Amino acid sequence: MWRTIWNAPKGSIVLIDTYSSNAFHFAWTCARMAKWRGLPYIPSLHGGNLPQRMEKNPGLCRNFFENAASIVSPSGYLKAEVEQRFSSPVTIIPNNIDLEQYPFQEKKFSSIRLLWVRSFHQIYNPQMAIRVLHELHEAGYANAALCMIGPDKDGSRAAVEALSRQLGVEHALEITGRLTKAAWIEKSKDYNIFINTTHFDNTPVSVMEAMALGFPVVTTKVGGIPYLFADGEEGIMTPDDDVQAMIEAIVGLINAPSYSTEMGRKARNKAQSWNWGVVAQKWKDLFDQIVTEHNL
Repeated sequence: MWRTIWNAPKGSIVLIDTYSSNAFHFAWTCARMAKWRGLPYIPSLHGGNLPQRMEKNPGLCRNFFENAASIVSPSGYLKAEVEQRFSSPVTIIPNNIDLEQYPFQEKKFSSIRLLWVRSFHQIYNPQMAIRVLHELHEAGYANAALCMIGPDKDGSRAAVEALSRQLGVEHALEITGRLTKAAWIEKSKDYNIFINTTHFDNTPVSVMEAMALGFPVVTTKVGGIPYLFADGEEGIMTPDDDVQAMIEAIVGLINAPSYSTEMGRKARNKAQSWNWGVVAQKWKDLFDQIVTEHNL
């Protein structure tokens, strides 16, 4: 906010990362300051729960969106949610990844080796991963293993560890905590199916990264995920918190290795459209448009 008031040179474009939690109020305040200084601003939408924020604070959101020079969403999900409520067109520019950092690897499917990469927070439902692991063991897949990578945000890691002990699967679980990108990518080589258990999401970068690495992804069908890839071809979507549906998808992948390998290839091909070189040009085109419209 200080930079918006004092440090942004005349002619700047203010790009505001916009989330759905209390951070939304910081975004709104930065937008007011940019408007006061006569600087065009662009909300870049990230919060998977933004529709609920728009319902809760319609006046603030209308003021925020309708005074923007442009609005950017990484998927059609938030584009549709904004445009059906406000007279504010939204441009889709996907999240980006640098494909050179993600070496493609065809997976082997002789056993179930699950990878989960996310912050330990209740909105990402990490305990569901433990319940999936337990039910796989109960269904006869005793060698199924799970690795969970990510920082603890709200104490959910302790709850996950307690549940794993309660269900007797702690021996098949590895929790690494936060890893560098290079470290978790190296770790991922030992696993063959990526699972995403979130309750809310927009366009999760961890899922995009897994697809770039060649993982068949099994994810809950929430928020913007249905806009991210073709269900059944580039990945698999299951209902929110539906353990049995996720298990069926995982077992289906293990029992059809050719289908799973092809899904990994298609996922990698999909990731080509998220490469930074492609996405950067979309941003440049948008900035050029705003420079022209605002005589910057």
